[in-house]
Amino acid sequence: MKALMIMVVTFLGYIVMYRLYGRYLARKIFALDPDAPVPSRELEDGVDYVPTKKEVIFGHHFASIAGTGPIVGPAIAIIWGWLPALLWVFFGSVLMGAVHDFGALVISMRNQGKSISDFTSKYVNPRTRFLFFLLVFLELWIVIAIFGLVIALIFAKYPESVLAVWAQIPIAVGLGYLVYKKNMGILLLSIFAIGLMYCTIFLGPYFPFVMPAVGGLPPTGVWTIILLVYAFIASILPVTTLLQPRDFINCHQLILAMLLMVLGVFASSLFGGLDIVAPAIQATPKEAPPMWPFLFITIACGAISGFHSLVSSGTSAKQVCSEEDSLFVGYGAMLMEGALATLVIIAVAAGIGMGYRTGNGELLKGTAAWSQHYSSWTAAAGLGSKVSAFVDGSANMIMTLGIPKMFTLAIMAVFVASFAGTTLDTATRIQRYVLSELFASFKLDFLTGKYAATGIAVGSAAALAFASGASGKGALTLWPLFGAVNQTLAALALIIITAYLKARGGLKWLISGIPSVFMVAMVIWATIMNQAKFVQSHNYLLQAVNLASLVVACWIMIEGTIKIVQTKPAGK
Repeated sequence: MKALMIMVVTFLGYIVMYRLYGRYLARKIFALDPDAPVPSRELEDGVDYVPTKKEVIFGHHFASIAGTGPIVGPAIAIIWGWLPALLWVFFGSVLMGAVHDFGALVISMRNQGKSISDFTSKYVNPRTRFLFFLLVFLELWIVIAIFGLVIALIFAKYPESVLAVWAQIPIAVGLGYLVYKKNMGILLLSIFAIGLMYCTIFLGPYFPFVMPAVGGLPPTGVWTIILLVYAFIASILPVTTLLQPRDFINCHQLILAMLLMVLGVFASSLFGGLDIVAPAIQATPKEAPPMWPFLFITIACGAISGFHSLVSSGTSAKQVCSEEDSLFVGYGAMLMEGALATLVIIAVAAGIGMGYRTGNGELLKGTAAWSQHYSSWTAAAGLGSKVSAFVDGSANMIMTLGIPKMFTLAIMAVFVASFAGTTLDTATRIQRYVLSELFASFKLDFLTGKYAATGIAVGSAAALAFASGASGKGALTLWPLFGAVNQTLAALALIIITAYLKARGGLKWLISGIPSVFMVAMVIWATIMNQAKFVQSHNYLLQAVNLASLVVACWIMIEGTIKIVQTKPAGK
């Protein structure tokens, strides 16, 4: 019953905070103007700048910021206990993450849809712009390389998911054609599209696909190449061809998956004996780093994530058709992601206790199941381990609705893989924007075109993915840096938002200023501790990259703080 109470109370909290705090931000802090010009209309080109209904762009934005982030983070951070994870997800998302996402979206919309890297020079100074670009490029470089591997690992562990994930592409293209070319209503078509996709999900267990080795490349390497080629194609197509309709389907898929999970929590709590089997607090788990500051680095997307500012100011700001819609898209999507992270916490804190099969086939239940999976930091740290904890735990809860486990596993595996795919091609598109802006500033116009910039984005990610061999797992080398770099970007984005609000007068800047101080403290603390660990392990590559990112981050933070202190409110 505790799991059910956690879910209900937390969800009510999100609704209350959206209606109260979200609307306060919209009216009093950012002063949204429904009649203000927006880049989707002023710069409309039918490819990247496309005015879009808020329900559709919400689907794209949410699918892009979610990915596997709110799954992976809580699924590993729960090793410190379910209570710290839950508190950070709730308060982090409503007071920090949603402010961060919403603020980045609004500021970008008021700056021609430019990326947060680009308008850093306007709100801080030109010196910081290039440094910010370096951090953004590093994050997106790792994301593009690693998410191809994430999907490959999901396909390997859950081959029943392959059919539905790839079938979603022609379904989405068909939906986009009928909606944008034939002007047919999107609601009924999207219901039909999601129904068609669920048919492929239920066919998946009967037609599983296992990728063979090809030309000496292992399956993960083959999938990585295929997925990077897909990312190149998807990211240069007009957003109405694949991006928007696919993400609209994904949003519906998520709502259905979350609804199944919510019903599963109710059913398993009332009839299936769903109990929290994870400890409330476990301050010193075996081999784990200290909870402070690493809890706030490990759980990113469920609470606050720098990647979100790249989506807000990368693709979403070019498609929102009214400033008024930015509240629903920016603030609302982050709270929805917090709700998803809450369900993930319940799945890995309680659902896994309903049945967990070990590597040798032994079936464990209750506390023994959780303790086996989370026996140490090393045991629970792998990407496959994080994903399987969520998929298996949520499948256990949904089974109480009478759906056979082979179908529940397929539903949840397709859900995770689809969102990882969204993150992959959205990150590629954003990297293209970032590189185009950077090359334009250096007058390298021949590299600013979508084919050249996308080729560099995908080519550099492929170089990283295959740097360690044919398996495509090269990005794992830099993966230990991802959490700190991602949260560093979140801290820097909050500083930019604070500088923007300071110039508008009053004490509005405290809304983002206080969260920025907290995030700066956490990321510098974690980065210094990481540096000590890398030095101790004699990992010179991680030492160099980590130290460089620390120096760049500190530089931007100092410059940003000076700018905030010196900024005089407009008209004063």
